[in-house]
Amino acid sequence: MSEFRDWAELLRVSALFTVPGDVLAGAAASGRRPGAATALAAGASLCLYEAGMALNDWADRDEDAAERPHRPVPSGRIAPGQALAAAAVLTGAGLGLGFAAGRPAAWCATAIAGTVWAYDLRLKHTAAGPAAMAAARGLDLLMGAVATAGPRTARQRPSAGHLPAGSSTGATGATVAGPAGSGAGLLARLSAGAGAGTGAGAGAGPSAGGTAWAVRRALLPAAVLSAHTYALTTVSRAETQGGARGGPLAALGVTAVLGALVGTDGQPGAAARWRRFGRAGALGVSGVPGAPDTPGGLGRAVLAGGYVVTAGRPLVHAVLNPSPPLTQRAVGGGIRALIPLQAALAARSGAPVSAALLAGLVPVARRLARKVSPT
Repeated sequence: MSEFRDWAELLRVSALFTVPGDVLAGAAASGRRPGAATALAAGASLCLYEAGMALNDWADRDEDAAERPHRPVPSGRIAPGQALAAAAVLTGAGLGLGFAAGRPAAWCATAIAGTVWAYDLRLKHTAAGPAAMAAARGLDLLMGAVATAGPRTARQRPSAGHLPAGSSTGATGATVAGPAGSGAGLLARLSAGAGAGTGAGAGAGPSAGGTAWAVRRALLPAAVLSAHTYALTTVSRAETQGGARGGPLAALGVTAVLGALVGTDGQPGAAARWRRFGRAGALGVSGVPGAPDTPGGLGRAVLAGGYVVTAGRPLVHAVLNPSPPLTQRAVGGGIRALIPLQAALAARSGAPVSAALLAGLVPVARRLARKVSPT
């Protein structure tokens, strides 16, 4: 039992509940219902995340010996070679599951693995560290989108709430690409692979554009996750020393902006529906699309509020008193806040079932975090 707890601590099992939501939010953005490929992508995501946890403790074993001697590797409960072997095996398993989910998902899994290893072995203590972590989260969401989109076929149709639209969020691509050198090339490969043989109508909707359409739809949610992760990683760099108010204060501002963004209607054609409502309102017709007093709008507002409270409250404490314990609590709160953020993104994309499933993980993650620290 003691050995099991040691591995649970090494792999940060309490943070595992923050991982599948990346893929489900990506699946929601793709406009299709999750399927077997989505499950494979979620498995790849979990394996690669755990690989990063094991590799992180192996790479930081000397630093942890001075700052966190209670951790499994510096305390001798798990040998450094065991942690490195676990990282290698989990990376291989993640890549295998990614390839099983399809070629576009395989590209994403490979990019995530490269980013994770680059971060843990080289980039963590450089200026590129937060951007590398942000890229990994953004790519994780993209993997869910492209795995769920699958090959383009005439029979495929968008799921409920997803109508063909030419929404454009390409300006956020740089945020998702990250510093690992593979983001821009990956998006080009994904778009090229999906565009082959699609004709002039590619990208008009999920049944016509396939993977390329899913990538475009997923760019904004991926950028949201990336922005949160960037801010959180910046705060985490001072969690053992404390004394820095700038990181928590900036993260608090990012949290407020993202909370306002994910609480709005993200459905294609939302602007047009609001214009139609304005015209109908002049005629005395009621019914505001996506307003907070409708079930969909209220759900988004609740999830966005949960995200802001979960991430923001400990950040306020860290700003007022940037001590190591309060900074560590801010990091833990930011990790747990990923779940309501992912749920809000799924709801914003028109996937209420996925949003509800993710919201149900919040109390479970909170309870487990009391037993095993997510940081």
